[in-house]
Amino acid sequence: MALKKSELYSSLWKSCDELRGGMDASQYKDYVLVLLFVKYVSDKYAGDPNALIEVPPGGSFADMVKLKNDKEIGDRINKLIGRLADANESLKGAINVADFNDEEKLGKGKEMVDRLTRLVAIFESLDFGRNRAEGDDLLGDAYEYLMRHFATESGKSKGQFYTPAEVSRVMAQVIGLGQAHHASQSIYDPTCGSGSLLLKAHDEAKSRTGLDLALYGQEMDNATSALARMNMVLHDCPTAEIWQANTLSSPHFLHMGALQTFDYVVANPPFSTKAWSNGIDPVNDLFSRFEYGVPPAKNGDYAFLLHILKSLKSTGKGAVILPHGVLFRGGAEGGIRRNIVQRGFIQAIIGLPANLFYGTGIPACIVVLDKEGAAGRKGIFMIDASRGFIKDGNKNRLRAQDIHKIVDTFTRQLDDDPRYARLVPLAEIEANDFNLNLPRYIDSSEPEDLQDIAAHLKGGIPHRDLDGLAAYWQVLPSVRAALFADADRPGYSRLRVEPGQIKAGIFGHPEFTAFQQQARQRFDAWKQQHRPLLAGIQTGDRPKVLIETLSERLLAAFQAAPLIDAYDVYQHLMDYWADTMQDDAWQIALDGWRAVDDKGQPNTDLIPPRLIVARYFSAEQQAIETLEAARDALARQIEELDEEHSGEDSLLFEARTEKGKLTKASVKTRLQAAEEGGIDVAEPGEIALLRQCLTLIDQEAAAGRKVKDAQKALDARVAVRYAELTPTEIQTLVVDDKWLAALTAAVQGELDRVSQALTARIRQLAERYATPLPALLDEVETLAARVDEHLKSMGFAWN
Repeated sequence: MALKKSELYSSLWKSCDELRGGMDASQYKDYVLVLLFVKYVSDKYAGDPNALIEVPPGGSFADMVKLKNDKEIGDRINKLIGRLADANESLKGAINVADFNDEEKLGKGKEMVDRLTRLVAIFESLDFGRNRAEGDDLLGDAYEYLMRHFATESGKSKGQFYTPAEVSRVMAQVIGLGQAHHASQSIYDPTCGSGSLLLKAHDEAKSRTGLDLALYGQEMDNATSALARMNMVLHDCPTAEIWQANTLSSPHFLHMGALQTFDYVVANPPFSTKAWSNGIDPVNDLFSRFEYGVPPAKNGDYAFLLHILKSLKSTGKGAVILPHGVLFRGGAEGGIRRNIVQRGFIQAIIGLPANLFYGTGIPACIVVLDKEGAAGRKGIFMIDASRGFIKDGNKNRLRAQDIHKIVDTFTRQLDDDPRYARLVPLAEIEANDFNLNLPRYIDSSEPEDLQDIAAHLKGGIPHRDLDGLAAYWQVLPSVRAALFADADRPGYSRLRVEPGQIKAGIFGHPEFTAFQQQARQRFDAWKQQHRPLLAGIQTGDRPKVLIETLSERLLAAFQAAPLIDAYDVYQHLMDYWADTMQDDAWQIALDGWRAVDDKGQPNTDLIPPRLIVARYFSAEQQAIETLEAARDALARQIEELDEEHSGEDSLLFEARTEKGKLTKASVKTRLQAAEEGGIDVAEPGEIALLRQCLTLIDQEAAAGRKVKDAQKALDARVAVRYAELTPTEIQTLVVDDKWLAALTAAVQGELDRVSQALTARIRQLAERYATPLPALLDEVETLAARVDEHLKSMGFAWN
């Protein structure tokens, strides 16, 4: 069977466990990734004379396996990796950065031998050669998994080598890499770290256009640049040029003495670096990067931005992640900002949620640059996406729906929600002295839920609050009339139903029923259209193409649906894909629709036994459930008997074990003693109670055996049924009973959420204004009078 994503993740993280203790994540990532690299290129390229990477004799992972338990395993692994590097010029200095003979990190003597032996054994269990059809996708996802976890564990100062994949995807899409038109176009990252952002940009162009754009990256840190070079090979970009040096002081990519220019630039530079000007004279910069102003000596944010601008062709587009401070800080930065805004270089600003990035928790933004359209720029498109995220451990993360919404809003220039995005005219920006701080232009805060003083005094629910539910009343106009009637004065309503009946009044209304039916019809139409696509997955298909088709069409199906956020429905599909469907689709694309593996064992990952039971053995399952109910009823009788006679003076006290439990052995022993000793030993009624308890225990045990035997028989029939399943039956079980059933339940959950949100708001308003102040005062007076009467009856008077 195919290597599952979850199994790969588990193996890789297990390898990390072997290295923890001797070093932190910023160091042990190098060891894990080098072994992953050697294993991958060995499985993929060994023995192939036309391969991109030459795997020489004595330089393969198979040779590494032979070193297990060798007393000199560390030194010999170093030499093996050296042979692989020497055979490939592009790998020199990239894969031999980790010292596998380092006693301080890996231990001495037997400790090192055992640790490295276990580490090699973990990677030995993986087989990338078996996964060539989708190996790159699988490995890419695994690499992202490792990078995310390494960055999380590396701590604040060492996680900057990684740009979250979700942010990388946003950047790649907003600069239009999906519209690349020629293979000669290029992508550049001046602070490329491990290369993850550069690769996401490359993937966007290749997946959309089929073009393999040239990649260029520069990284100051030696180990991180080596990581980037390995990363390029792992993602089939071995021709990418990665250079190790300081981009600002020693830019590597030059053309005739000037900076080389590129079609696309992406970057996530270090935030607010203080030593940015080391090694350069900004006023007399050799490359004229600071023509729009010199950044402050202790803050390099604009130094990187200006370097990027200079590195773009006249038709180039770029996206750079920067802290929010670049949008509003004054002084020298304010002057630079004015100059580049006036020249139209900034196309858009996208505000991101806080705590997305590794190495800092501060909020950041994406500044989108566009030289091609600069001359005609009339404004800057601003998006405040700071509220769209999910918690992921101690970090925040963009969901698939957040990414899609940002990109849709940007590419279509949607400004129908002014609390999320708007095109801000340059005149308005100039009136704000070129301050680009997003809250000046977009108020994304939730509207205040105002209290109505008159309603608190006189009762009734304000029409203003009910009008705030206008989106619901547009779809359910008669529901408002069914739930509310006019109060005794203009501008206020009262509930027609009891608060406890609000939900029933909504759910049972014909308009709500019609709303649900229409939404289900949208989903049913999508299912009907795409079931053949799902059932038609064949060996060699690309699941990532499949999910893109499915998800985009599902989003489109619900785009015009009232009251339902189409992006929420889209997210349900993407979540289920990530949790379950992705592994299933990959397995089918590699092995076909198989119910048993090569050894004849049931493929329970693809087809859980419960699906076969539900479709083919429902009567048997019902019989087991009946037996279970009978067993549980007996167990409850024993529990009730136990509770009823639980005290120290109870008739069952002597029948308990030392731990206070009633067991067959303890009850039987006490019964025998009571019967033999008669009245001298047993309390009146004790023998009868003991017999009753023992009978129940025997009956429960017998009932349990019946359940066990019936379940065993059913399991045997299910196992046989796996081998008998036809491809059509497998498709029905997987597509209908598993995938589409789960998605149907998720969509129904969204429909229920609509009703629950409306119900909760109406109930909140009803409870808020249920008792007006005069009524409260009358109730207080009544209660005070009753207290007075009680006090007087006791001989006290306080009022």
